[in-house]
Amino acid sequence: MKIYSLIFLFFTISFFGNPVEIKNDNPPLSPEMERLNAELLDVRAMIKKNASYNTKIAFFIDMRIKSGKNRFFVYDLEKDEIIDQGLVANGFGSETNVRGELKFSNEPNSKCTSLGKYIVGKSYRGMFGKSYKLTGLDETNSNAAKRAIVLHSYSAVPNEEQDYYIANSHGCPMVSEAFFKKLEKIIDSSKSNIILHIYY
Repeated sequence: MKIYSLIFLFFTISFFGNPVEIKNDNPPLSPEMERLNAELLDVRAMIKKNASYNTKIAFFIDMRIKSGKNRFFVYDLEKDEIIDQGLVANGFGSETNVRGELKFSNEPNSKCTSLGKYIVGKSYRGMFGKSYKLTGLDETNSNAAKRAIVLHSYSAVPNEEQDYYIANSHGCPMVSEAFFKKLEKIIDSSKSNIILHIYY
């Protein structure tokens, strides 16, 4: 009987006496991904309430990322992943005395970027070629139509990331010509309204 007790005690000490280190293979999320995940929850909830919104694709713009880096994200809501990304300009009225820190406004003639969720609407041809009208869905961007805030391309916006800040817009989300062509295919093939969300 004592032998069985000693064997049991041996295995107990071996198992519990040396705790096994559990390794977490998932690295911590970057601040950019943490922000995106937080905004994603809000957009998903909004889309769920309205059948007219696209349930497969949404656009996100993180204005806290500097303009020389990719901060326009095409997000696959079904696969739950970013499927494309590119550079996007902010309004020159959003610039402050501290480079990289932005301010935002919904006021006409402010030349600022307006935060909030938008519906990507119909296309038209304007001074920058094909562009998409944007309708603001929040108090922070309710004047989008009045301000003629649209999604458009511009030749001065580079297609590749760089260490320098890129050209500014008059408040519109302005992308490179190459990236615009990718967005154009997605928007034109969508039978429902795509949501574009600009946050900071």
